[in-house]
Amino acid sequence: MEVTNKFITIKATIYGEPQESDFELKIEPFSLSVKVGSNDVIIKNLYISIDPYQINRMKTVSSSQKTSKFSTQIAPGLSGLTAYAGFIEICKPKKGEKVFVSAASGSVGNLVGQYAKILGCYVVGCAGSADKVKLLKEKLGFDEVFNYKEETDLNSTLERCFPDGIDIYFDNVGGKMLEAVISNMNLYGRVALCGVISEYKDVGKRASPNMLNVIYKRITIQGFLSGDYMHLFPEFISITVDHLRTRKMHMFEDISIGLESVPTAFVGLFREYNVGKKIVQVSDDLGDK
Repeated sequence: MEVTNKFITIKATIYGEPQESDFELKIEPFSLSVKVGSNDVIIKNLYISIDPYQINRMKTVSSSQKTSKFSTQIAPGLSGLTAYAGFIEICKPKKGEKVFVSAASGSVGNLVGQYAKILGCYVVGCAGSADKVKLLKEKLGFDEVFNYKEETDLNSTLERCFPDGIDIYFDNVGGKMLEAVISNMNLYGRVALCGVISEYKDVGKRASPNMLNVIYKRITIQGFLSGDYMHLFPEFISITVDHLRTRKMHMFEDISIGLESVPTAFVGLFREYNVGKKIVQVSDDLGDK
């Protein structure tokens, strides 16, 4: 049996900030037949996860293309595990510690902030609009939130929010924000490098933190991939589902409808249009699950 298969592809490798014009919709025939004895499985996509890191697979050259098997494919979204493993395993938070989360209204950042609050930490986040600031403070209970677009001196802003310094930084943006955080970290501070969205679209914004601070404050900086922590998936699910049931945590999904909306949904991530996890529903056949 043969069906019509629609998919989105890039016209050419992308350099800089992605645009809707970088993508195109293609339609091709697709056979639903599987050879006898084959291990192949045919699936029908119902939803597509839209994540900033995927741009690194669309570039001519990126370290994501040659580091590990997990990162050499556009994998399904694992935002929750990323937040849980990065914060719990790498940052190793303790009650009362001071935590800063960048891109705090994103799919990973908002969860990190919620885990931190549940554990009794003092939590500050940054976001790019007044509405996002309000959401993080009023709905998720962040102690402080600032709109980074309104701040002309990030170092002074962090000094104001953290008069006693920062113990943990969960980094989703890189660039100037990372530089300012390192200057405000306490002894034995921990930094989990989850993403560097400011650098994905502009290599000129690569961070240059004060390495003397890193040395003398004995700061630990660690990059990671969620695929490194798949062994924690059952623990993550159990704990997070319990928090959701007891309303200690909230989930935010930003859903677009139709395969044709994928380019706009993806580009919107870099324009900060989304709140929470960005998803595209590509099929109406949800009853077939």
